[in-house]
Amino acid sequence: MAQPSKILLQTTIGPAADDWSIARFSLLREHLAGLSDSDGEAAFEVTARDRGRAGEPDPILSTLDQSGFDELWLFAVDVGDGLTPEDCAGISRFRKRGGGMMVTRDHMDLGSSVCSLGGVGEAHHFHSKNPEPDEARRRIDDPFTTYISWPNYHSGANGDVQRITPVGRLHPVLRNPEAPGGTVHLLPAHPHEGAVGAPPGDPSARVIATGTSQVTGVVFNIAVAFEPSDAGGPAIAQSTFHHFADYNWDPRQGAPSFVSEPPGHAIIDGPEGRRAVERYVRNLALWLAGRDVAEPLRSRKDDRATLEAELEEALEDSFPASDPPAVTLRDDRT
Repeated sequence: MAQPSKILLQTTIGPAADDWSIARFSLLREHLAGLSDSDGEAAFEVTARDRGRAGEPDPILSTLDQSGFDELWLFAVDVGDGLTPEDCAGISRFRKRGGGMMVTRDHMDLGSSVCSLGGVGEAHHFHSKNPEPDEARRRIDDPFTTYISWPNYHSGANGDVQRITPVGRLHPVLRNPEAPGGTVHLLPAHPHEGAVGAPPGDPSARVIATGTSQVTGVVFNIAVAFEPSDAGGPAIAQSTFHHFADYNWDPRQGAPSFVSEPPGHAIIDGPEGRRAVERYVRNLALWLAGRDVAEPLRSRKDDRATLEAELEEALEDSFPASDPPAVTLRDDRT
């Protein structure tokens, strides 16, 4: 097979035990690193890291265009100061040379440093920077966490799942032949998702999926896709990093102490939601690398489950429960 695609999972804050640092995206890292081709070779080489010292150019992001990475998954978890101008320039040059990017953030102004990124940054709308162009949408959608202002679309509790709707021609990252309708139709829910939209005047960008507020019924954008063009490689702008966080894939993993909303448990009560998001990130990793999403990949986790089932079956065949005792003791003394 070809060399594995190299993925950088990167946050915009330094290491912090009580924040959304890269350690809280371990299930995503493990899933991507555990995907293999039909020959059993790793499909992706995954590096996960937090940014370097705040206020200084990050040694990786500022020179990303000179790296060997094929794609960047940027989790903007800062309060507006996570990326320096040098970082943004390095990331923009990376995409210009054909690198794939997934850029995500959260509610209000969380992650607003991505606004400085050319193209993909313009797809992200915040409270204080690049607000949604439709003034009617600049309103509080989540009335429960009152200290968080718009944008804050309420798709459900952390730990629950939301139903998403494909928009227009089905995008490759949403294909799932194993699901009803052949699409990824579920993603993890979050009480206050951010806002994304296709930048006007960019023919390479379009909204590919929407969600629906569980409070107001408002339809909001989940993901914007940028097709490869003269402007750069493929990219996705995602409404919240909570679609990828450990806490939202399995709330038993825990969250930072400032998370106040009680979690749900739908994603651990049934396997459908977890399978859907794993399919989505698999597709995303392939598409951002310029590969076909129909490429057959196996999960090492599934391989282990298959092996364990085969071993259990073999043991049952060797020692069936109905076998008579191996030795029968008799006392023939009279």
